[in-house]
Amino acid sequence: MVFKLNGNGKEKVLYSFTGGADGADPQAGLVRDSSGNLYGTAFYGGAYGWGVVFKVDTTGAETVLYSFTGGSDGGEPLAGLLRDSAGNLYGTTYGGAYGWGVVFMLDPTGAETVLYSFTYGANPYAGLVRDSAGNLYGTTEAGGAYGLGAVFKVKENSKEKILYSFTGGADGTDPRGGLVRDSASNLYGTTWQGGAYGWGVVFKVDSTGKETVLYTFTGGADGGNPAAGLLRDSAGNLYGTTYFGGVVSDACSMGCGVVFKITPQ
Repeated sequence: MVFKLNGNGKEKVLYSFTGGADGADPQAGLVRDSSGNLYGTAFYGGAYGWGVVFKVDTTGAETVLYSFTGGSDGGEPLAGLLRDSAGNLYGTTYGGAYGWGVVFMLDPTGAETVLYSFTYGANPYAGLVRDSAGNLYGTTEAGGAYGLGAVFKVKENSKEKILYSFTGGADGTDPRGGLVRDSASNLYGTTWQGGAYGWGVVFKVDSTGKETVLYTFTGGADGGNPAAGLLRDSAGNLYGTTYFGGVVSDACSMGCGVVFKITPQ
């Protein structure tokens, strides 16, 4: 479902998916335009069962903007969308094309353009960030030079460049979250696994493609296995979550996860 939560913690359901042509199993967040319309993706459902891009207006009415076919146009979108000032929507699909996902753009009329089709097991799990020149940046959980994930750039002319390939060692492996970008063109993200203890890392990739590990999770009180991306404030602090680690309880034998802050050095 799509829901709204007001400042008093009261929830209102804006739209409930039926699992049919309207989509099913939305797994990511939403983007909002200046009129209050909400845009997102659903992993399954649609006209062909491969997921949809949808819009929910301020009255709670849903419109399917695009139904993926699972072919060259992509399918099974896991990530949310990025919206530009012209109303174009950008995103990724986990499947479709060669089975490894695509980077796509959807214009305001609902016409899709595939900007890049991944090969060799890339499977982008997360969404995108965009710079002022229109270049798009993201991560793939596999693929890259070692098959263990990569940070990529898709240029406005639809050419892809791998900025960094994870080796599975201290640098991390299997990035599932998206990226944040600073004014100096540095990219920040997380990996689900890898690092010195195997519990994932927080990393920075600079404009030359050099990776720096900013923090290595131990799987203990500090958390482990971050699946999501980061937020960055104006002071350069990074905020995120981990899936495991933290307080161990009967309900969470490996810990129930933490919310963390990393201060720039």
